This record gives sequence, C-alpha cells and structure tokens, in this order.
Amino acid sequence: MSTSTPHGGVLTAPDRDPVPPRRRRGTVLAAALCGLLGLGLTGAAGYKAVTDHRAAQRTLTPEAAYRKAASLWHSAPVDTLFPPVLDGQDAGPGGADRTWTRIAPAADAGCTEALAADWQALFAETGCTRVLRATYTDATRSSLVTVGMVFTPADATAMDSLRGRLTAPTGYGFPDNRRAAWTASVLAEAPVVVYTVSAFADGRRLGAPSPAEDKMAEDARGRVAKAGLGHEAKAVADLIERTLRGLAAPQGRPAAQTPQPSQDLQTPDPQASDPQASAPQTPQAPTATREAAR
Repeated sequence: MSTSTPHGGVLTAPDRDPVPPRRRRGTVLAAALCGLLGLGLTGAAGYKAVTDHRAAQRTLTPEAAYRKAASLWHSAPVDTLFPPVLDGQDAGPGGADRTWTRIAPAADAGCTEALAADWQALFAETGCTRVLRATYTDATRSSLVTVGMVFTPADATAMDSLRGRLTAPTGYGFPDNRRAAWTASVLAEAPVVVYTVSAFADGRRLGAPSPAEDKMAEDARGRVAKAGLGHEAKAVADLIERTLRGLAAPQGRPAAQTPQPSQDLQTPDPQASDPQASAPQTPQAPTATREAAR
C-alpha cells in the first residue's frame, strides 16, 4: 500500500488596497501660506493701481505742480524736453519760417561742470540740481543754437531774485569767443532757468555776445543781426519754454501762453560788439554723448 502526498497551492498574503502616502503637515501649511501670500500680493497690486490712477487724475495745486516740476530733468524723456526737430513759424527775420534739428544732446551735468563761474555764483543763492543742454542747427546748417535748462530746488521767491542778473551763458560745442546772441528766462511755472546762445556754424570768432533782442531790432546792424542769429536764439528759447510750461502745468489747467519777457533777465554787456571776423576756422561738430534725461 502506497501513500501519496497531496499537492497543495502556494500560500500567499491576501491583496491589500494601496495606502496613499501621508502628507506632511509642514508641506500643507507652506502651500496654504503661499496661496495667501499670492492673494495678498495680487490685492496690493490692484490697490496700488487704483490709487495711482486716482492720484494721476487728481489736479495738483500750482504750488505742488511747481515743486514737482523740479524733477522733470530726470522724469521726462529727452525727446520731450529737447525735441529732435523744432518748427518755428514766423520765427526768422521778416516773419520767415525756421526749422532746427537737434545734433548734440549733452549728458546731464553738474552745475560746476556746465555753468560759467558767474552763473555758479548766482545759483549758489538758489541751489542748483542739474543742467541739461542740447545744440541745434538750422536747415542750412549755417548756425548753431545751444539751449540749456538749469534746474534748482528753490521756491518761486528765490527764483525771482535771479531776474535781471543773468549774463551771457556758455554754449555746448563751441567756445565762448564764437557766441553771437543769447537770451535767458526764469520760468514762473517751474524752478528752471532756460537759456539759449547762438553762433555761426563755420566757427568764425566774434566779440562779446549780445542780448538776442538787441539783434532783433529793426535798426540792428552787423553780421549777427543780418544772419538772424538773434531771432534764432529767441525762437528756440520760446519753443523749449513752451514745452516746459506744458509739462509743469497742473492737470486741468492750461499752460501760460505768453512767456515772460526774457529781456527782463538779461544783463547787457557794455562791451558787446560785432568786430570783423578773423579767418574762419573749421567748426568742431558737437558730439552727442547720451540722453539727458531718462
């Protein structure tokens, strides 16, 4: 009699449902904090946008607008302060139209670097923040006109003290002995002095520069008056002043249309003359550096 061993199946552990990994409490808390932080930042950005919009729509008082205009030297684009092209209708002698093209915007400069010693002494009373300059040429490229802006931190009363005391400014791109005619104005809407000085583009030397109005008179004589360099200095100054007045005017208030007479600000040089020119020299074209304003 034989005995057989029964064959049985292999025993295995019963199947179990997989257990999901347990989340750590710190991970959940971090995710929640990130969500709350994102909502907070979104809300803050939206609130700031609304408040900035309301502030932009709010009309500034003339006093606040005057103070704000002191920052235009870095808040306004250079092409706004010094347009690439200036159109002067009826700006030339006899009411002729004139056009000027910007050829050399200077880098914004410190006052000691950009101003002559006598101007530095005057602005020591008001303070001087920054000086912006650019040089233009006319359509025939026969003349140059430097226009400058001197920004100060002073109030209107201190700025008024400069009236009648400004002398001939320096040019940018040509030396003092080539200056022809000049003008300077203290703006009523901003703590800024705007000045211009013209010169012949061929580099001819001249005597002491004359106030622009003197060379615009009907009985004015000499090469500077005949070439219209007095008209050029005055017209470019008026166009740049108009731009600044528009930027400085409080919203909702139109900018002043009639500029303050610049002759009130000029101190004529008793030695101003128009001597015969020496041999013309090859002009040194101003070299553009970088934009004056960002």
